[in-house]
This record gives sequence, C-alpha cells and structure tokens, in this order.
Amino acid sequence: MIEKVKKLEKEIGSKVRKRLKEFENNKDWFGELCFCILTANSKAKTALKIEKEVGNFLNLTEEELKEVIKKNKHRFHNRKARYIIEARKFKDIKKFLGEDKREWLVKNVKGLGMKESSHFLRNIGFFDYAILDRHVLNVMKEEGIIEDSKLNKKRYLEIEEKFKKISEKLGMSMGELDLYVWYMKTGEVLK
Repeated sequence: MIEKVKKLEKEIGSKVRKRLKEFENNKDWFGELCFCILTANSKAKTALKIEKEVGNFLNLTEEELKEVIKKNKHRFHNRKARYIIEARKFKDIKKFLGEDKREWLVKNVKGLGMKESSHFLRNIGFFDYAILDRHVLNVMKEEGIIEDSKLNKKRYLEIEEKFKKISEKLGMSMGELDLYVWYMKTGEVLK
C-alpha cells in the first residue's frame, strides 16, 4: 500500500493538497456536520447533491428537509431530516468541541459514529483521524493489513492505529492518507 500511495502522491498530490487546504479554510462547520450526518449509510455523492440543493441546513423545516433528502434517493430520509433538525442545537459547533472532539461528537450528535465523526473533523481541518469507510477498509483488507472489516469502537481504534502507522511511514496525516486510499477505490478526491 505504501508504494501505491507514493505513486499516487506523484500523480494527484497537488489535487489532494488543494482539497486539504479547502478543509482547513472551511468556515461552514455546521453545514459540514449535516453533510456527514447524510453520508452515514449513504454515498458521498448523494450527500453532496443534497447539500448543494439545501444550501443552508438552518433554513428548511423538517418536512422540507425530508422531501429534499427523499427526492435525492437517500434511504433514511425521515431519520436524517430529524437528526439534522436535532443537530441545530449545535449550530455553533466550534463552541462545543473540546479536547476529545471525536468522542464528544459520537456521544452528542445523533447520526454520527466513529467514522462520520472522523469525517467531519477531517473536513474542518483536523487531520489526525482515520475515516474507516468501506473503501478504506477494502483497500486495507486487499493489502493484507487487516483480515476483516467488521467494526465496533474497539476494532475501529485498532485499525485506526494501523492506518496511523502507515501514514507516519509516508510522512503524512491520516486525513491526507485517507484521500489517497479513497482515490484508489473511487478514482476521485471528494470531501
């Protein structure tokens, strides 16, 4: 995997660095939180379409959100709309994030688990978390780094530690490595 990432770094490194800079400059933390709620059990492209159509997640009613989410063929439109409405109490999310950001998110924001919380943090400029989605887990399995991709919190942290060691060998953050590994499976550098 290390050699594959090094090769990709030469090919798409400027694109990845540009995306990381965009994450660092992201000012719409609440919008990003809603995007990550939408990515759970769904495709990132579906969440991107919904995000683009909604614009500001603070403006729509729960019913309007449901309709937009449903129209974009998201499987859990009722639940996702409710989670976004409930998350509005954290619209100033910067004020709530303390030292253990991910743990706070998992405990307090409905619809966010370890992966989605890591995704949110990466997309607002905190690059020291692994986003262990199916693409990343499949690459790690194919490369013989892990045997299976079943996750619970303990297993997530164990796999994240392996991912961290790889990122350290490459001299990059886990957030950066994630973009390369995701690209291996999708051919895209998304958010």
